[in-house]
Amino acid sequence: MHSKELSFDQFKEEVLKDYYVGWLSRHMSLIARKEVLGGKAKFGIFGDGKELPQIAMAKNFKPGDWRSGYYRDQTFLLAAGMTTPRIFFAQLYGETRVDLNPDNGGRSFNNHFGTRLIDEHGQWKELKSMKCTSSDISPTAGQMPRLVGLAMASKLYRNNPQLAGTPFSNGGNEVAFGTIGDASTSEGHFFETLNAAAVLQIPMAVSVWDDGYGISVPKSVQTAKESISKAMKGFEKGAREKSGILIYTAKGWDYPGLCQMYEKGVTECRTSHTPVLFHVEELTQPAGHSTSGSHERYKTAERLAWEQEYDGLNQMKKWLLDSLLASEEELAAIEVKARDDARVAQKEAYQAFMQPLVAERDELVALVREKSCRCADANQQAIDQLLQDLMSGYTLGRKEIMSTARKVLRNYCSACVKTDGLKRRLQQWVHQYAAKAHEDYSAHLYSESSQSALKVPGVPPVYDAEGTLVPAREIIRDNFDKILEKYPQTVVFGEDVGFLGGVNQTLEGMQQKYGEWRVRDTGIREATIMGKAIGMALRGLRPIAEIQYFDYILYGLQTLSDDLATTRYRTKNGQKAPVIISTRGHRLEGIWHSGSPLSMIINSIRGIYVCVPRDMTRAAGFYNTLLKGDDPGLVIEPLNGYRIREPRPANIGEYTIPLGVPEILSQGTDVTLVTYGSNVRIAQEAVAQLSEIGISVELVDVQTLLPFDIHGVIGQSIQKTSRVVFFDEDVPGGATAFMMQKVVEEQKAFRYLDSAPRTVTGREHRPAYGTDGDYFSNPSAEDIFEAIYDLMEETNPGKYPAIYG
Repeated sequence: MHSKELSFDQFKEEVLKDYYVGWLSRHMSLIARKEVLGGKAKFGIFGDGKELPQIAMAKNFKPGDWRSGYYRDQTFLLAAGMTTPRIFFAQLYGETRVDLNPDNGGRSFNNHFGTRLIDEHGQWKELKSMKCTSSDISPTAGQMPRLVGLAMASKLYRNNPQLAGTPFSNGGNEVAFGTIGDASTSEGHFFETLNAAAVLQIPMAVSVWDDGYGISVPKSVQTAKESISKAMKGFEKGAREKSGILIYTAKGWDYPGLCQMYEKGVTECRTSHTPVLFHVEELTQPAGHSTSGSHERYKTAERLAWEQEYDGLNQMKKWLLDSLLASEEELAAIEVKARDDARVAQKEAYQAFMQPLVAERDELVALVREKSCRCADANQQAIDQLLQDLMSGYTLGRKEIMSTARKVLRNYCSACVKTDGLKRRLQQWVHQYAAKAHEDYSAHLYSESSQSALKVPGVPPVYDAEGTLVPAREIIRDNFDKILEKYPQTVVFGEDVGFLGGVNQTLEGMQQKYGEWRVRDTGIREATIMGKAIGMALRGLRPIAEIQYFDYILYGLQTLSDDLATTRYRTKNGQKAPVIISTRGHRLEGIWHSGSPLSMIINSIRGIYVCVPRDMTRAAGFYNTLLKGDDPGLVIEPLNGYRIREPRPANIGEYTIPLGVPEILSQGTDVTLVTYGSNVRIAQEAVAQLSEIGISVELVDVQTLLPFDIHGVIGQSIQKTSRVVFFDEDVPGGATAFMMQKVVEEQKAFRYLDSAPRTVTGREHRPAYGTDGDYFSNPSAEDIFEAIYDLMEETNPGKYPAIYG
């Protein structure tokens, strides 16, 4: 609190303001709990008991600083001026209007905060002048990996002169504050994050809120030595050591001790970029873990009595009185004001939340009661009952309104259409209401701005007259060279990408040319590789994060799925993280290097584009496309294609491959064959064999799985051929089922099929070792040949007699 710089009156004013903020937050928690238990809100999780350390931490949080936090940080946000009680209650009710609920627009439940980093056009704001919080997620310790990137960005902004004058940083002086509950420190993400920070020496300040329990499980079961600060002693940085962290501890009820600890620790972190761990012990949780249960069920009477005595606000009151800083009357008045202000905020937020719902309900009821047609008595009675139930229901939400409208439609008679169009008007109302619901609850999974990667125009590769053939990895390498030259905010990092230049040398010489701040090696820690990319992207950098092999992405899948894929969606277009993940997969023999579980990926990372190029020319084009857009993307380079020679484009670094646009590689009239990636070469081999016996195959490379064929190219092909085979290396029912649904159902290609669609996939298991194991585990050209031949045999058995019949 910098008390040495304040007069006594200023010091007292600041301390009493802190006392008010603490009690305001406490009453918000208590009132919100009642709102949930009374049925006005669905669920609540609160920060009661954690008030004092969050107030102390907020004193050291400056414009440009970042938070990656825990869903009990409401007091910190209040104290830092980053939220209000009314916004807190708007979150609780699920308010969808971002002017009233700017943090998540109703996409997450309460205490899930997120600064709006971009404007309505998708353009970055001047983040260096703002106090920023990355968008909160619920998975325990899930907030930790991105903290590495948020802190690492400060390191880059401080050390890379090309980034001087950026709107994203004040010369790299920003601290990334992380918060986490003590029980969640048992997660691997916590240890991986602290290890990465200790090695990188980045300005990360992590606070552990320790109230002794993880729901009902005491920390004796959670943490070695029952203390995360003691367990982390091996990470502590000595005076002459180059790596490690600083560790501070304080009691959660000791207001002056907490203020002193945070001022000292954060100052060191900001100045020297040394990561800091603050372990705040002996905190309480007065109202229990959440609205789902009561802590009286698992805490002893002695423990509950201790929590009452050592409640932080009670201890602060005692300290204020003992120090003669305030009287009983002054403190009582502050407590009453805090309670009253919280109540007013709750009432205003609830009234604002309900007002449009009542208006929408009344609009529907008025429309339905415009009767100029007499439906059958039974139908009219059903309609009247539906309206009565809607008007008198205990709860009112858009679910009840829309459900009623759809049920009313079922009961209208045909005359309602023929007379004055009453049914048609209600149909239109339902469609409009559904469109509004899409905006409220489903829009902005991907960018919808002019910067969308889908709006990047395709620029084809251009070749010189000689058609020079080069090893394909050189195309990727030279394209990265152009990217690093053109975009100073681009950073490439991963295992072995720096000094070695990548396991396939697609970054050969790039570290030597652009330096260690642009092209960096990392340790074997995929979760924080992903997290580092997210944090950097939130701070205006353009990270390309490499996962060495596609199978290894599973280590970081939780971070990709729960964090990156949902960033834009869960903030309702308030944040973006245009990360590019680079990896390689397909057809390397063996269980853990085969790289083909695509269905696992595409069904868990919606919100991230998935590019599956067949060669390095296409892969380079996808990198160029994604860098021109503002969406995250995954590029899976074909692992067995680096040494194959490809013609070298003359416009490397400039050409772009549009997303969602398949390429027809060979024209055909009998069967459409759909595949992607390394499978294409196998398909081309089968197509050539089939051509020898007069079967004409149209081969389609989908190029991207997310998005998938946005112009219906495959459906148009099936109109011509009337038959289709979907081919990939994933398990049965995997990515082939995804492609089939997209084409047969969504593109309605079933109308043109003369034969049932076929799939050719890998086996139920992952591939066995060796060339023979691969042949009998994964699809081969013979498998493709026979699947297509069987289709033709069904059509013309005389011309194509059964092979095995």
